[in-house]
Amino acid sequence: KLCGYLNKLGIKGPIKTWKSRWFFYDENKCRLLYYRTAQDINPLGSIDLSSASFDCKMENGEGVFEIRTPSRVFTLKAISKQAMMYWLQQLQMRRWEFCNTQSRFPNSVLIICFCVLLCFYVDTVDNEDFLPLVKTPTEAVGLRAASLPAPQTSTALQNISLKHPWTEIQNTVYNICGSKQLWGNNENVFSFNEFVEHPENVDEKQEAQGTLEDGRMEPRLNWIRKARWMNSGFPGSEELSREKNLVDKVSVLQQQILTLTEEVKSQKELVKLLHKALEAAQQEKRVSSMYLTAAEDKDRLELVRHKVRQIADLTSRVESLEQGKKELEQILTLRDSHIQELKEHVQLLMEKNHAKQEVIMALTEQMARELSDPLQEANTITVETLYKQQEEIAHLKDDIDAYKTQNQFLNSEIHQVTRLWTRVAENEKALLMKCACLQARNCQMESKYLTVLRKLQEAVPGLPSSHAELVKSLIQEALQWDVKEEAEEALSFELNTALCPSSEYDEYGFMTVPDYEIEDWKLLAKIQALEIKSNKLRSQEIVEKPLHDRWNSIGELNPSGELKSLIRSGIPVEHRQQVWRWMVSRHCSPVPGHYQQLLEQSRSTEHPACRQIELDLPRTLTNNKHFSSPTSQLIPKLRRVLLAFSWHNPAIGYCQGLNRLAAVALLVLEDEESAFWCLVYIVENLMPADYYSDTLITSQVDQRVFKDFLSEKLPRLMAHFEQYRIDVSLITFNWFLVVFVDSLVSDILLRVWDAFLYEGTKVIFRYALAIFKYNEEEILRIHDSVEIYQYLRFFTRMIMDGRKLMNIAFNDLNPFPMKLLRNRRSMHREELEAELCELEQIKAAYVKERAEQGP
Repeated sequence: KLCGYLNKLGIKGPIKTWKSRWFFYDENKCRLLYYRTAQDINPLGSIDLSSASFDCKMENGEGVFEIRTPSRVFTLKAISKQAMMYWLQQLQMRRWEFCNTQSRFPNSVLIICFCVLLCFYVDTVDNEDFLPLVKTPTEAVGLRAASLPAPQTSTALQNISLKHPWTEIQNTVYNICGSKQLWGNNENVFSFNEFVEHPENVDEKQEAQGTLEDGRMEPRLNWIRKARWMNSGFPGSEELSREKNLVDKVSVLQQQILTLTEEVKSQKELVKLLHKALEAAQQEKRVSSMYLTAAEDKDRLELVRHKVRQIADLTSRVESLEQGKKELEQILTLRDSHIQELKEHVQLLMEKNHAKQEVIMALTEQMARELSDPLQEANTITVETLYKQQEEIAHLKDDIDAYKTQNQFLNSEIHQVTRLWTRVAENEKALLMKCACLQARNCQMESKYLTVLRKLQEAVPGLPSSHAELVKSLIQEALQWDVKEEAEEALSFELNTALCPSSEYDEYGFMTVPDYEIEDWKLLAKIQALEIKSNKLRSQEIVEKPLHDRWNSIGELNPSGELKSLIRSGIPVEHRQQVWRWMVSRHCSPVPGHYQQLLEQSRSTEHPACRQIELDLPRTLTNNKHFSSPTSQLIPKLRRVLLAFSWHNPAIGYCQGLNRLAAVALLVLEDEESAFWCLVYIVENLMPADYYSDTLITSQVDQRVFKDFLSEKLPRLMAHFEQYRIDVSLITFNWFLVVFVDSLVSDILLRVWDAFLYEGTKVIFRYALAIFKYNEEEILRIHDSVEIYQYLRFFTRMIMDGRKLMNIAFNDLNPFPMKLLRNRRSMHREELEAELCELEQIKAAYVKERAEQGP
């Protein structure tokens, strides 16, 4: 019988405990009933197996399995792995038997199903590899397990079900009183022998219990029926009773097991095919029902068309699969030919190896013959020759001893020199770091000194003339860049090369201290340059060196989260050109020869934007030595790039601001064709459409979007601007148009461009907000609109800590979803287009009114 003790995982709030339960399978309703003990009359609950699934996960523990019903998951635990597999296998079989008896198919469907099964049954039934039947663990399951005492728990109250107190009381009363009245004293109601030996008592007991509820007596009646069936109705029971020899009985049982196993396999394959046929029939039935219930011919025609489309879709799938099959056959043919070539090559190598082995064997035999003939060797070598050879061998031994001694000495010398070199290198590195720290501290002190002089000049206007002149002379002296003497340059050359070169220009030709006409701005620029230099020196060993090491070990470039983080931190100078070329080529594939054709076109025909380009060339990056003079080498390259782009994109032609974008691309990429494709990538891929058109409509939309973000991310600052009627778009419009060129210092500017070329326009919004966040407190302290505008004109040049600005942009301002940016752009574009349309209507009405009034 399918019954026995199992541990059931009970959940009471956050506490999970295992409780011992007696489980019994009700074959009439395909339910698994469970009691506290085998002697209980009322079940504590039941598990519906008709629509349940079974699962055993080995990581949960040995013997643990799950029964998943649509409403709940039951976790059970058997005493062993064999008992668990037996329960799972038996539950599967019982569920299949119940579903098989309960299923009802239409006659037409059954005919179709069996026709399909007859075609495939013979070929497929033997191929299934099902789990072999598990041997019945008699000590854990069956009626014999009912006579055993219930498993003991750690506490007496652990097995009591708190959810079913009334059932517990009924079972207790029954165990004390009811069992004696109904079944007799000292009798086990679950004894298997009782059913076998006294079948007449079973009928009497069944009739006596007929008045009880089905839920109570159903398990016991099932056992009674099962006992009768096992005793009389089981196929082959008469044969077993006639057999007197135990060996014959065993062989008959084994034969029955094999027969039943084969039948189970065939039935499983049958049900699979029946399920498939049933699904197809149900699908056809639904379609036919829809076709018959359609009210109009148009609906039926639509259903027919839908079927035709499905047929066409399946036909196209078949064609694609055939095409794939042909390609795979071609690949297989190529691989076969390759394998054949490899076999021929292996054959040649084997023949060559065989020939070598023959040569080796011949030489070995020859040597053996020569060594085996000492008389011949003695005849060929004279005594004098032998003496000379012995002397030569002695000299060679002496030379070997001398070389060994020399080698040992040289090894010790190399070891000593290496130790000295290592110590000197460590001392040099320590001195370099010490010099860097001293230089950073010196820059800080010099910056503070200049700040004090500036504040002294501003805060004390009533100084005596002599003191004022002294302060002014000190400021002018400090504004002059320190020129190192030759001796100092020779001593600090290694430091300047390894850490931070002290020069008037940086790696890309930008002036480290811009030459402003206003003296106060010059002083601020010098203070800023000193602070930036101090930050670089301090972060060289802690931040910059590990970053360089990560870049050196990155290998081939592929989009990833690590690469995105590295690019946001800033690309080193030696890697920036390569990475920029890779980012441009990912989204904008250069067309060979296209740039040269555009140059030829610009030489033969003058573009309408040529005049504006010539006007803007002298005004491009005036603080960069490569563009500051009309005779600079990059000026002609920049002219050709801008002319080629104006012919490449006639819808835009040329817009003020493109010259700065192309100039930055030229400084980094150096090659003018690469700079041209970089400009194309920025304008046509990264920036939205109409960003550089005649109306600059998308640029205006971005300013409105930026004001929304400013209100959300920095509400205090936006309220301050509204209080003093500050329009930030007067400052930020140029930031967005040229991506901060001429607004940020070169080191921070190129970091912004690194992230911008990889991630797109949202980087501009991030850094624009970060700039205001960086200087928020300073702006909030200004309470005059004129002073605020004056401060906003140059406050971007006062940002000295690029790492801090980067952390604000990508960490403090999160989240920053691109979807939100697109939605805001769409909303404000509609508003702006409506305003422009209204403005055009007002303008047309005004022109019409003036025309009607006359001159």
